[in-house]
Amino acid sequence: MEYTLEQRGQRIIEECLKTNSVSPLDIFENIANMDFIRIHGPEHHILDGAALLTAFYNAGGKIEIKGALEELMKRALAMPGAICGLWAVCGAVTALGAALSIIDGTGPLTDDGSWGRHMLFSSAALTSVAKTAGPRCCKRDGFLSLKEAIRYINENYDIKLEDRDIVCGFFDKNVQCIGEKCPFRKRNKMKVAFICVHNSCRSQIAEALGKYMASDVFESYSAGTETKPSINQDAVRLMKDIYGIDMEETQYSKLLSDIPLADVLISMGCNVSCPNMGRPFDDDWGLEDPTGKSDEEFKKTIAEIEKRIIQLKNELE
Repeated sequence: MEYTLEQRGQRIIEECLKTNSVSPLDIFENIANMDFIRIHGPEHHILDGAALLTAFYNAGGKIEIKGALEELMKRALAMPGAICGLWAVCGAVTALGAALSIIDGTGPLTDDGSWGRHMLFSSAALTSVAKTAGPRCCKRDGFLSLKEAIRYINENYDIKLEDRDIVCGFFDKNVQCIGEKCPFRKRNKMKVAFICVHNSCRSQIAEALGKYMASDVFESYSAGTETKPSINQDAVRLMKDIYGIDMEETQYSKLLSDIPLADVLISMGCNVSCPNMGRPFDDDWGLEDPTGKSDEEFKKTIAEIEKRIIQLKNELE
């Protein structure tokens, strides 16, 4: 069945009125998967704002929801198609700006501060969308704009909307998908293993800092040919003091057989006793073991590992 834009909008309103969700992202994604929503199209100008209004109402927001959704649709229908490319303004951002205007009752002469706050929201959301550099994707731009809207609502109202990580399930239907450049495209991250003999100090610090500073680029593991009953307690103490990381919560001394096969192998610097991994190391960081030395020596080692983690992240990115 071929729907008119008005019919698509009415279906969006009907579906919004059925849900009790306080997650604009869930509402958007659930409706976007229905047959009356195309992969791209101006119905998203209705859907994006409707998802926000619906979640706001379900979370306790004081609006008359049916009237608010109908007003949003009226405004969205006045927006031209292809507004992002022809007017340099994303329709998702504009739809969410309209939703905020409806929530606050804002107009061109409003002097309560909401006029300016909505402009600041639009500026932040447009910046988020613009960083992907195009071409447009009504799903990606909707996700980006809604995440900014959730942050805005949670900061400015006595309302709590649910946020979550997103993995796009629409990319296979979008011939213009930007692939790995999209922040919502699922990536198979590389596995990096930090190797030493006892897996007690330097490699544990590297695993912790890898998780802390580079988890968006690679997965971090550490292991050795022997194990210790516990992680070096000076390392544990100083990592808590410097970064607030408690390595003992999620890490322990492990053997090489305890971790997955790694894409990148990093030796901490084991001299003549470095473990045999069956293939050459990708890099040897050549770090002196600070065990039994002063806090200052430990801090130098930790700082050097941090520097190298950042370098590795930039290389793999």
